[in-house]
Amino acid sequence: MAEISNLGYAVFGVSDLARWEHFAVELIGLQVGRKEEGKLLALRMDEQEQRIVLEQGSDDDVRAAGWSLGTEEALEEYVSQLRESGVKVEQGSKELARARRVEKLYVCDDPNGFKHEFYFGAAIATIANPFRSSVLKGPGFCTGPLGIGHLLPRAVDYAASVEFYRKVLGLKVSDYIREEVAPGIVADATFFHCGSARHHSLATAAIPSEKILNHIMIEVMDMDDVGLAYDRCTKAGYHMLLELGHHPNDKMFSFYVESPSGFGMEVGHGGILVDDSWEVISYSKMSDWGHKRNPRRPVAA
Repeated sequence: MAEISNLGYAVFGVSDLARWEHFAVELIGLQVGRKEEGKLLALRMDEQEQRIVLEQGSDDDVRAAGWSLGTEEALEEYVSQLRESGVKVEQGSKELARARRVEKLYVCDDPNGFKHEFYFGAAIATIANPFRSSVLKGPGFCTGPLGIGHLLPRAVDYAASVEFYRKVLGLKVSDYIREEVAPGIVADATFFHCGSARHHSLATAAIPSEKILNHIMIEVMDMDDVGLAYDRCTKAGYHMLLELGHHPNDKMFSFYVESPSGFGMEVGHGGILVDDSWEVISYSKMSDWGHKRNPRRPVAA
């Protein structure tokens, strides 16, 4: 059976492209791939032409998760599997494929209010235009076969969401975390991996949220780049949703900053990899140290 290789890109609707450009490039360390004034900003993390696509819009939320399959044959087989499961899958237009910088893609709805885009053939930048970050100390981001990182959308119906990601998309459970965050209130999260060795490319949780997306995670190769990004974000006045800390399940050292759209961006280092011998575990804490939570407030001016 065909399976997803990795989370290859993410698409967001954002209300302030200029603010996002400063945040992503000058504070986090991404590079502008292309931009259309007042319409779109595509960001690079590596040799691919784009990894994060920001489209002008008032929603300030996730619009699409782009899932890579290695070949056209794998893509077609995977789409056939989705249709056999009763999922309505439509082929994306040539215009959408060009906008996503891929050869071919299909689209289906997620029960939580965004799109899944399945594709093959992502465009690579020319050798004369290598990835360059203006602020990263280390060699860059952990991408390649691992994909861009992970997304955590909130679940409108938690049981149905877990069922959709497991039985329909074919993602594999990495582990669970169930933490009592207040007397009688349990935060319940399930983490999923795909064909890549990244511990999880998607997670979902039964959490109250006005937004679809809780956070996106991106991983840097050098631990110092976590601390340096933390300092830059703090100096620029951005709100830290979770301070520096460490997760027990994927072993990620990270912080969570409130993005210009209000959802979180986790910047991390040191995530572990999974393989065929992986054993599912249930944890009782989201973090084994740090990650002090700070109440949300309006995004920094």
